[in-house]
Order: sequence, then C-alpha cells, then structure tokens
Amino acid sequence: MSIEICTIGGFSETGKNSTAVKIDEEVVILDMGLHMENYIRYTEDEDIRAMTYEELLQVNAVPNYDLINDWKDKVIGIIPSHGHLDHIGAIPFSASIFPKSPIICTPYTAEVLRSIFKDERISIPNNLISLNLNSIYKLSENISVELVNMTHSIPHASMIVLHTPYGKIVYANDYKFDRQPTLGKTPNFDRLQEIGKEGALLLIVECLYAHEHKKMPSESVAKQMLKDVMLGVHAEKKAMIVTTFSSHLARLKSIIELGNKLNRKIVFLGRSLSKYVTAGERINLIDFQKNITLVKHRDRIEKILTKINKEGKQKYLLVVTGHQGEPKAILSRMVRNELPFKFENGDVVIFSCSVIPVELNKDNRDKLERQIRSKGARIFKDIHVSGHAAREDHRDLIELVKPKHIIPSHAGQDKANNLASLAEEMGYKRNKSVHLMEDGKRIILK
Repeated sequence: MSIEICTIGGFSETGKNSTAVKIDEEVVILDMGLHMENYIRYTEDEDIRAMTYEELLQVNAVPNYDLINDWKDKVIGIIPSHGHLDHIGAIPFSASIFPKSPIICTPYTAEVLRSIFKDERISIPNNLISLNLNSIYKLSENISVELVNMTHSIPHASMIVLHTPYGKIVYANDYKFDRQPTLGKTPNFDRLQEIGKEGALLLIVECLYAHEHKKMPSESVAKQMLKDVMLGVHAEKKAMIVTTFSSHLARLKSIIELGNKLNRKIVFLGRSLSKYVTAGERINLIDFQKNITLVKHRDRIEKILTKINKEGKQKYLLVVTGHQGEPKAILSRMVRNELPFKFENGDVVIFSCSVIPVELNKDNRDKLERQIRSKGARIFKDIHVSGHAAREDHRDLIELVKPKHIIPSHAGQDKANNLASLAEEMGYKRNKSVHLMEDGKRIILK
C-alpha cells in the first residue's frame, strides 16, 4: 500500500488551499486556491487579473508547486471542491504546470472558471470537465473521483471523495450542514453514511470554526436577518446599499426578493457580481436578470449612478462589490467620490457578510466604515451567517464518515488544534490517527 499526502497550501495559514494525494504512482491535486489577503494586497482588488504564476508566487499568493516537483509527471487530475477563489483562483496561473491533467469540477464551478478565462483572455492547456453532483468520474484504472453534494456559501459545493484501492479519501474543504438552504439541495447525508460503511481511510477537513461549540445556523437565518433590516428600518426616502460575497447566490436571491417587496428597482454593480451571476444563469441555476439590472463596465456604472441620482436614490436598491473594503471595489469608489454618487444623512449601507479576519481586510473595512459614517450614513454590519461548519457539525461528519485518519485543513496550527481536540474526544490519537500538518509537509498513511 502506498498513499502519500503533500499538504501544499492552506495548512500553515488560511488561504492557498491545495493538497496533493499520491496513490501508488499517480497523483491527484485537490483545490488550487489563491491566498486572498496577499492577492488583494498586491492587486487592490478581489477580481482575477491576467498575471503570471511566477509573479504571484513572489508575493506568496499562489501555492508553491515546486514542493511536488518529483510528482509533476504523475499528476492525473486537478479537482477543485467549489468555486471560491481561495480554492480555484490559482487555476488560471498554475494548472498549466500540469498540462495533461484535466480539471474536474461541478457545473457551476466550471462555469465560473470559464467566465474568468473569457473575461481575462486566459488560455490553459488543460481540459475542463464538468461533473454533476453525486456523480463519479474514472480518472484511471485504480482511481475515481466522486463529488458529493454539500451546502456552503456558493452553489455546487462538493465534498471530494477519491476512490482508491486502499480506501476512500474524503476532502471536506469547505462545507456546512444546512438542512434549510435557500438555494439548492440539502447535503447528501445518506451518501456520507454509505462512505463510512464502505471504508474511509482519510478525512481532510476544514477547521475554521472548530472552536465554536455549536451547529452553524442555516442560510434561512441570514435571510431573516436581512428581512429584519431591509424591511424593518425607516429608509423610505433614503438610499439603500447592500454588499455581500459576489459568489453567494443564495444570499443575493434573498436580497432580490426583499428588494422586490420594497418596490425598489434593483441594480447590481461590479465585475465580480457580473461574473458569478452570469455563470449561474448560463447553467439555469438562477434567473436574476429578469428582476435586476446588472452592470460591470465603468462607463455604464457611471451612467446608471448619474441616472439614479437624478431619478431619486429612494427608488433603487443598489447591490455592490466591496464587502471587505477592497480599495478598487465599487463601494470604496463610491465613498471616495470617484463615482457619481452622493451619500447623505440617513442613507443605509448593509454589510451582509463578516470581515474575513486578516489584518488587511480589518484595516480596509475599518477605513471604509469610517468614511461611510463621516457622510452620515447608517451602517448595519454582520447581517450574515457563515458557510463553514462549526464544532458540532464536524462531530457529525466524523461520525458519519468514520475515517481511520483525520487531517485538519484551511487554517494554521491554533485552529487545527481545536479540530484535533475534538477528534481526541472521539477516540482518535494525536500523531497516530489525527495529524497536524504544515504547508509543504508530507505524510505516508499506513
């Protein structure tokens, strides 16, 4: 038996998610993500731009695939778990290192990648294969990949299951157990239980909220939080602006429904919003544009904001990019008067998101909020529930899958320790069946 794991990125810190799994003489790469803080610090934007892998490697924004130079010719597949940039954002720059390896992912994830390639005129040699959720694809004689339906803060999130001669490897990076999703199906609990019975050798599992002793609330809770603010504040004669994760189509769906109840014309502004919405519409996942105006180009954004000022801001609901305070995003440019929009006393700005807890985002958001408050606008923050599992969700996952080994992922040692302590509560032994890894380390499973 020979299974070796190289934890390339996302194990010493949050970001650059990428793991290589070597099964005998074949290698599969799970996720190819950006380090978003380093990427935004370098570009001042959350959107993908055409750059080189070497350029981004220098600023520590992409995984370092020199760590698997000796495996380079053995890679038979690249499998991203879902469409967030910290999981797929390095593909446009890194996939060509492994030119013969197909990229296999869910339909929405594939559509987001196609949007990036088209918008930035990026070409890669790899085949892009769309695999339906709860389906299996045969990578080679000995290895198949299965994408199990999961809920998260983006459509078509999956748990990756590698079928190997030595047992199944389950990659749960990212997920949550939402039994009342507002878009898409509930998690495939039955399949997870079957995998547990069939035999799971390894579970690689995110640990961002493993310290929170709770079950992560449903997205339906976030919808109610939004309803309380959007329909419950006195803003009849004021502007209302909402910002959230551009990829969070379930949240955007709720915002549209509430905007319709307010009888406001709904306008989406920003490149990344356009990218994720049009990707969802191309595969008939959503049909937002029958209810909204979607604008991504700067000249059109300026025209529509001029029109809104003229007709009356109170007639519109603006959904804009910039929830983390990114300097080049629409909300930041509006506040700096770089776009034709004038904030006034009592205007409402809703952050339907959390601040991703890294110094750059905290600083950017703090600066943005101070600028908004200086104009007399009202701020509503943290109108949000996370798309990540908490401690008791992880307990349920481990009980369903019953893996022989566990590797915490998606964070540094402090948070990995929280997941390890949960595993120990459940009978696992540190350094024997639960393994704390770092970027660039390897482990052979026996």
